[in-house]
Amino acid sequence: MPRILIAGYQHETNTFAPSLADWAAFTRGDSFPAFVQGRAMQDQLASVNIPIGGFIEAARSRRWTLLPSCWAGAIPSSFVTRDAFERIAGTICDDVRAALAGGLDGVYLDLHGAAVAEHAADSEGELLARLRAIVGPGLPIVASLDLHANVTHRMLREADALVSYRTYPHVDMAATGERAAELLARRLKAGQRLPQHARRLPFLIPLNAQSTWMQPAQGLYEALAELDRRFGTVLSFCMGFPASDFDECAPMVWGHGASPEQVQAAVERLHALVSEPAQWQLDVLSARDAVIQAMARAEGAARPVVIADTQDNPGAGGDSNTTGLLHALLGQGAGRKYPGQVALGLLYDAAAARAAMEAGVGAELDLALGTAVPTFTGSLSDPPVRGRFKVLALGDGKVTLKGPMMRGLSVDLGPSACLEIDGVRIAVVSGKKQLLDRELLRMVGIHAEQMRLIVVKSSNHFRADFQPIASAVLVAKAAGPMAAEPADLPWRHLPDSIRRRP
Repeated sequence: MPRILIAGYQHETNTFAPSLADWAAFTRGDSFPAFVQGRAMQDQLASVNIPIGGFIEAARSRRWTLLPSCWAGAIPSSFVTRDAFERIAGTICDDVRAALAGGLDGVYLDLHGAAVAEHAADSEGELLARLRAIVGPGLPIVASLDLHANVTHRMLREADALVSYRTYPHVDMAATGERAAELLARRLKAGQRLPQHARRLPFLIPLNAQSTWMQPAQGLYEALAELDRRFGTVLSFCMGFPASDFDECAPMVWGHGASPEQVQAAVERLHALVSEPAQWQLDVLSARDAVIQAMARAEGAARPVVIADTQDNPGAGGDSNTTGLLHALLGQGAGRKYPGQVALGLLYDAAAARAAMEAGVGAELDLALGTAVPTFTGSLSDPPVRGRFKVLALGDGKVTLKGPMMRGLSVDLGPSACLEIDGVRIAVVSGKKQLLDRELLRMVGIHAEQMRLIVVKSSNHFRADFQPIASAVLVAKAAGPMAAEPADLPWRHLPDSIRRRP
């Protein structure tokens, strides 16, 4: 049976964000599993809805022998430090060298595709090139990618095959690992690389326009699947992560197929559909207008109105600690109108969570909650919210996710609390995690289904678990590190050939 080495390296780099991804970020285990190596990695991740979990299950069904290396992931932030990248890449390369001595038939990598290291702008391309130098030109290397990968020509050249998610929110991560296994099986059977064709889009797509729960993305990915059925290809369309300031930050369409003619025809047809710029328009409200509209819509609604605090999304480089939406809720009297039925989360403030723990449930605390952080405009975000907060609930921050994204993943956000001010409940945590699962609120006693208004620090991933219970969803733009509109960012390395807006 084929002997396949498996490994993972996951980071989405917002080069404009304030916090680096150092080695500690990959070992904390707050938003992603902590760095894990060997058989423990395979056992821990096999049942989780992430790509390597899907690949492991598909490999088992094919009776492949798996050689687990390591898996490393950190919450999106600024650059991956040199030290962190070299530790991860060095571990994988060392394990590949050791596996070659005992016989190796292929390598599978669970990659993100938008990781920028301090010393390697295309860090996935760098990792793939190092592995290619070790295994030589003939041994297959296949990788799965996030839908937000900024796919480079080096990545396409060094890997035998790449395949990406087709959903945003990413509910098909394990399924993408299964597609990667199918591509590896095809590559092993063919004995040579499958024909490949790729086309880049000449503009950036805002994150909030990319949701596959809405048009145009929903219909475009349906068209992608139909082209696969028609041409026998495995197509991918990465809409890109539009906050990585390097020369190949842009959406990409590519595919693999049985013949050059088939794959080229399929890719060109898909490229023609996705490259129409007018369809990618953005609709975002100010924080104040979003709260006013949400309060109006909540009147008489049977289900909560959800507001996405997109520019402080910790899944895109924010630190989940800005206060613009909290100020707007308080300024409009949302909690006084709906006392105990307005919630915001997750707010990263370890000092406030620790103070709540020390005071206990029922206590009242005078706090400055949240942080004013540098934004992409050069100014600071809104100031902390100062006032008297009541401690309604406490928790240890340990929770297993149950929603469609990352179902089965256990996270540890440290000491956590539900604090209330003027009728607004805030889920305060000691670790950084995008609010993409209702369990993250339940762990501090907030039940999303019972709320009238919910502010989520997320851009799109929240939709998988929150949109089914929502009467309406609004997207708000409060001051923060992640620009809703890529054209607002102070680009330095993106070439003029890539437009900052569709």
